[in-house]
Amino acid sequence: MAQGNEADGRIAELVENILAETPLKAASFIVTIYGDVVEPRGGVVWIGNLIDTCAAVGISETLVRTAVSRLVAAGQLLGEREGRRSYYRLSKAAGSDFAAAARIIFGGPQAESWQLVHLRGADAEERMQSLERAGYARLDPRLAIGPAREVPGSADVLMLRADSPDPKALAAFVDAYWDLAPHAAAYHRFLAQFALAARLAETSPFTPAAALTMRLLLIHRFRTVLLHDPRLPAAALPKDWPGMEARRLFSAVYRLLSPLADAHIGRTFVSGAGPLFAITGETEGRLALLETQAA
Repeated sequence: MAQGNEADGRIAELVENILAETPLKAASFIVTIYGDVVEPRGGVVWIGNLIDTCAAVGISETLVRTAVSRLVAAGQLLGEREGRRSYYRLSKAAGSDFAAAARIIFGGPQAESWQLVHLRGADAEERMQSLERAGYARLDPRLAIGPAREVPGSADVLMLRADSPDPKALAAFVDAYWDLAPHAAAYHRFLAQFALAARLAETSPFTPAAALTMRLLLIHRFRTVLLHDPRLPAAALPKDWPGMEARRLFSAVYRLLSPLADAHIGRTFVSGAGPLFAITGETEGRLALLETQAA
């Protein structure tokens, strides 16, 4: 019993330290809950589950209800009632966004070539800003370059593939147009925060509820860092790029925590149709993808 209490204390201290270093916003954390827990299990959940899950990381019921209302107003969630209970589902547009994010988080690195994008039309500046948020570098007011992947708002654009056989020239080009230092720092912080989580997941008896809390913090932080990263092709990155190690750590810890976390979901999370499944084809597919990345 003493060992169990000691492990619980270390886990609670780790959660507290992560929250102190990187405070949570209610709406953003609720988005993480939907992406990790709800979307692969049908997309609908009782608000009481959101309240209980957020309480474990210090987010009050009032903040949860306010955040849910704002997500509804923004068109990301749709409310429905069954008796006295309120349930919320993802809107179709939000579901598409979640699916795209899940492919990035669980699918591993993808882009290995480059793409020039020339914007046409009167709204070029607005679309250029969207490209920059997606990791592209602006070359002039209508021309951007970035990893060869789907372009936000791809109508009325000219796309050309580009490549360089010279690693030194590629490194110099990246240095000129991307500042990778803030992204490297974010990955290093992620590694520092969750290295202990990896050791605890291997050696300490997490409760199912604590396993879910830690997994949600893990994916919330990794999602935040990864989706801000321009995710350049591997050949353009420094050899000691910490994103690779961060992905391996994320993959390993997520898989270690999942049996207990998924069991907790199956026992406690409900939609209007009944309990959510602990395991689905989509959750199994995610774990299978991660297994190939943890080595």
